[in-house]
Amino acid sequence: MIQSNVINVSGLDLTFETNDGPVHALKNVNLEISKGDFVSFIGPSGCGKTTLLRVLADLDEPTSGKVNVNGVSPREARESRSYGYVFQAAGLYPWRTIAANVKLPLEIMGYSKAEQIERVERVLNLVELSGFEKKFPWQLSGGMQQRVSIARALAFDADILFMDEPFGALDEIVRDHLNEQLLKLWKSTNKTICFVTHSIPEAVYLSTRIVVMSPRPGRIIDVIDSNLPNERPLEIRDSKEFIEISQRVREGLRAGHTDD
Repeated sequence: MIQSNVINVSGLDLTFETNDGPVHALKNVNLEISKGDFVSFIGPSGCGKTTLLRVLADLDEPTSGKVNVNGVSPREARESRSYGYVFQAAGLYPWRTIAANVKLPLEIMGYSKAEQIERVERVLNLVELSGFEKKFPWQLSGGMQQRVSIARALAFDADILFMDEPFGALDEIVRDHLNEQLLKLWKSTNKTICFVTHSIPEAVYLSTRIVVMSPRPGRIIDVIDSNLPNERPLEIRDSKEFIEISQRVREGLRAGHTDD
């Protein structure tokens, strides 16, 4: 089945002006992302992974190039609420209950109280947090707080989910569990997910496509299509196919460090 592109990036450059002079963050980035893809961005610290995500979300503005999200500009996509964004930190308000935190964007958007209740119940069930509605963030573990953050981003049912290293600060056991849950959620919702990570195993385990980026100025070194099956138990990380994809990611990262 031919999938339509929901994200198109062409000739993207971004230079930040600082007191110490210009910083060239992104250089000639070209990328297409299809509906329903799970795309991971991986590269060394400071390579522009998060900057690229922020450009797609209209949080940073490119210096040149063209970007379309759902067929319109990032600003129009933001204004039409085409995406949800999950940051590195959960960013929950400690004085609001879990339900009230998830409900916040719905309140801002003017959903009725009845629909707010229905949507909060549905997305908390999706992230397996039913029964925690009346708890406060400080009563939940770090991993559970990130699941609340994901639920909040899903609450208004956007087609696209941008995720900026949401599990980076968590221990490996919790991270593995959340990776499994995220795959399950992605398969059940058919969202298009753009996911920033520093972890090769995480990128390979989660993704249909892996975008390998170079050190600053960030360029795309390789785009790897995964041949892993849709059903992915954690044990798949020991398979020949998984190891081969991981090796190609490592080779791309090494090539990025030596490429002029």
